[in-house]
Amino acid sequence: MHNVIQDYAWGSTTSIESLFGIANPEGNPQAEIWMGAHPNGCSQIDVAGNESRLADFIDGDKAAILGEATEKQFGELPYLFKVLAAEKALSIQVHPSKAQAEVGFAKEEEAGIPLSAGHRNYKDPNHKPELVYALTPYQAMNGFREFADIVSLFRALEISELQDLVSALEADQNEQGLRCFFEAMLSLQGEVKDAALKGLLTYAEYHKSDELFALILELSEQYPGDIGLFSPLMLNVLTLQPGEAMFLDACTPHAYIKGTGLEIMANSDNVLRAGLTPKHMDVAELVANTRFVPMPAGTLLLAPEQSEDGLHYPIPVPDFKFSVYSKVQETELKPASAEILLAVDAPLTVAHANGEVLTLEKGESVFIPAYAGSYKASTAGRFARAYN
Repeated sequence: MHNVIQDYAWGSTTSIESLFGIANPEGNPQAEIWMGAHPNGCSQIDVAGNESRLADFIDGDKAAILGEATEKQFGELPYLFKVLAAEKALSIQVHPSKAQAEVGFAKEEEAGIPLSAGHRNYKDPNHKPELVYALTPYQAMNGFREFADIVSLFRALEISELQDLVSALEADQNEQGLRCFFEAMLSLQGEVKDAALKGLLTYAEYHKSDELFALILELSEQYPGDIGLFSPLMLNVLTLQPGEAMFLDACTPHAYIKGTGLEIMANSDNVLRAGLTPKHMDVAELVANTRFVPMPAGTLLLAPEQSEDGLHYPIPVPDFKFSVYSKVQETELKPASAEILLAVDAPLTVAHANGEVLTLEKGESVFIPAYAGSYKASTAGRFARAYN
């Protein structure tokens, strides 16, 4: 596969080159490598010596290439596989559920809002659950803190402009109370917003030996004056160590802060933003698509199941599956769907019964159609397998 590298401004200029040896002579911010058939960055593949867009190849025989069940349910490659390298924080985001996306997309289509419009919320009628697997230490926010934890952190700030909001949350430590508090915080405007942010940064400066407030100061340099600077006090902040993974469900606020990892998601581009961004924020629509349920910190990591020489991550949606294999020799795998393999940190050799053998260097990927039947994989390091 020949994959598109997206040069978003928050990307790292060094991480992808350092991990995979992919040259970056111009020093561009290499944010994401896209592996898949998404129209905004479709991979090219070599087929019998000829180069083709992956989407065009799939369209040639969807049932055989995707697998009959996948073709029937989705009608397309239902996932997008990425390498994501963040040097700066991405926006705080919520992705709608499948049902919410269908309703929202139809409503905006009927209203005639162009897909490219900056205020458009729904780019397609699909949900966008995600899994991230850390290749380096990977800092992120995911899900709301416990109610009492949020109250305690905001109480400590002693910001007069926020006292009524904090008191209301303290009195109603439940989903409705958090919903009102979150919506009110994101809706702060003018002098009240400015004063609240000044109070936050003053407190953070005095407590910068605390990792949480050091993070807020770092984010303030990237996104000055952004109401999202309060988010680390409302959301869980964690750092995945290399080899750890996390699932990000629909309707759950989250943000990637810094690090490089593998990401697999449903084939969607629906994003509702909640801060740390200069882009459009539709607070009412965001709140309508958010689940205001705390996620205990001990539940955030996704523990894999081990079998067939690999680690398999239990993902609660049918759009994608994800596995990682380490130090295997001629492990036989039998695809039931279209698969993408990525050599992570060592060469990967893939052999088919018809005699074809392909060796990938680290950072390279291969697309395997469902009709391949079976193949054998060998590596002295790790490879990742995306499928559904």
